[in-house]
Amino acid sequence: MFQAPRGTADLLPEEQKYRRYIESRAVALAQSYGYGRIDSPVFEDAGLFVRSVGEGTDIVEKEMYTFEDRGGDLVTLRPEGTAPVCRAYLEHGMHNLPQPVRMYYFCPVFRYERPQAGRFRQHHQFGVEVLGDPNPAVDAEVIELAWRLMHSLGLTDIRLFVNSIGDKESRPAYVQQLKSYYSERYENLCGDCRNRLDRNPLRLLDCKVLGCRAMGEEAPRSVDHLDPDSLDHWERLKSYLSAMQIPFEVDHRLVRGLDYYSRTVFEIQPEEAGAQSTICGGGRYDGLMEQLGGRPTPGIGFGSGLERLTLNLKRSGVEVPDLPAPSYLVANVGDAARLPALELASRIRQAGAGAILSSGTRALRGQMRQANALGIPYVVILGDDEIGRGEVVIRDMETSTQQTIPTAEFLQSLASDY
Repeated sequence: MFQAPRGTADLLPEEQKYRRYIESRAVALAQSYGYGRIDSPVFEDAGLFVRSVGEGTDIVEKEMYTFEDRGGDLVTLRPEGTAPVCRAYLEHGMHNLPQPVRMYYFCPVFRYERPQAGRFRQHHQFGVEVLGDPNPAVDAEVIELAWRLMHSLGLTDIRLFVNSIGDKESRPAYVQQLKSYYSERYENLCGDCRNRLDRNPLRLLDCKVLGCRAMGEEAPRSVDHLDPDSLDHWERLKSYLSAMQIPFEVDHRLVRGLDYYSRTVFEIQPEEAGAQSTICGGGRYDGLMEQLGGRPTPGIGFGSGLERLTLNLKRSGVEVPDLPAPSYLVANVGDAARLPALELASRIRQAGAGAILSSGTRALRGQMRQANALGIPYVVILGDDEIGRGEVVIRDMETSTQQTIPTAEFLQSLASDY
């Protein structure tokens, strides 16, 4: 028997309400901030992610699904959402639009990694990107959007962590100090961090191994090595967040996992934090457009995994509304009423209400049980007598009461209600 591939999951009908709930809240909030939706291809030229995400990252080295297609092109299933949006910005000349350009998206993301709670090899993200404005007020707006989204979903026991990792001018001196610090502790580093020491020293701070995490607590801090412009950006961002009454904590180990980040980085985590607890993360990437062949264009955004959000909604006991269900089940008494029942169900739907046709091989009692099992509040009963008189019987399943009314009157009442 075939099963879903390891690290993937079927989103069954009973689970859909969580996904639709998150999507509806996210769309409403993003649109209120002036964001428009963008959808990019599931796969892209492999070079897009090697150039943007960085050759020394775990994503490029270990996790990307990259293959040669039948035309001989090397393509990659999307491992993150930012680079494709930036590619689209450049390809479609969005620099000609009023700046900044605000976009949001929902997309599947593919990473070959060890499956765990809330993290799959195929997972889904909601993300936003703002392109064309370097002002820290934009950083504050993006962080506010992420913070408000979590609260609108009902996730209130959360913490916001922020940091500044500087820019390409100020970072080299900091990275050199970081390398010196960790070189003195080389023997205590895990295998991955020993490789990162030369190839991507900033990622040393991001290691989840306990011993490396402890070393990271005492490591040189990026905010102590900011140039004047980056320091001004950092101080203004903190003042804006305070003015917006958004509580935050400075985490000097926070660097995020992608090479393109600069200056502002942030994460939102639940109070009950674990090794893979981040429910939203992002930051600024002012040099990314240049890496992709475009002219200098500042940008900032975030991504939030829908599976991990769903997991936290359940853990937090958030009451998520059920999806709309049919209001009517059309039951027929006798085989001769089957065709008229089918036609009536269709007319109910055309009037704007939800309806399903019962399993006609069952007796009337069995059709009533079907309505109860499906949680349908009303049963429309149609038999030979009702057909002959042009009437229907409407049974309220909650009160077990019923009334007989003309079919035309019933359909007219639906049309006025819906």
